[in-house]
Amino acid sequence: MGLEKIKQEDENVIKAVGAFGGGIASSGSVCGTLLGAVAAVSALHSRGSIEGKENPRMWGCGHKLIKAFDKLTEEFGGNTCREITEMEWSDRDAVKEYYSNPDSSRKHCIRLVGDLAFILGQILEKEQKRLESE
Repeated sequence: MGLEKIKQEDENVIKAVGAFGGGIASSGSVCGTLLGAVAAVSALHSRGSIEGKENPRMWGCGHKLIKAFDKLTEEFGGNTCREITEMEWSDRDAVKEYYSNPDSSRKHCIRLVGDLAFILGQILEKEQKRLESE
């Protein structure tokens, strides 16, 4: 969604973030929703080569996203996938339950994706306007 918003859709980028699910390759670590949102901000502001220079706005936008995500995930006691889903991704039965039961913790993830996508959209629109006015 973020790449679409800034008109930078790229199949390779989509492929590169595929393993973000389940808290990075089903490890239960950092939430893939947050990682994807930060990747979209990077696509807008990061350098395109090692020789390039990072746009400082990238850090500010990333910080806004993290603060917003922390607020969204307060109710779960943390912002990791493990805390949000309350499950271990190595437990095959728990994973089956997560995907098959409409009352599973997956509903939290679906809500978080939507809420953070909305916040990301607001941030990217504001940044896009700034870039166009410079």
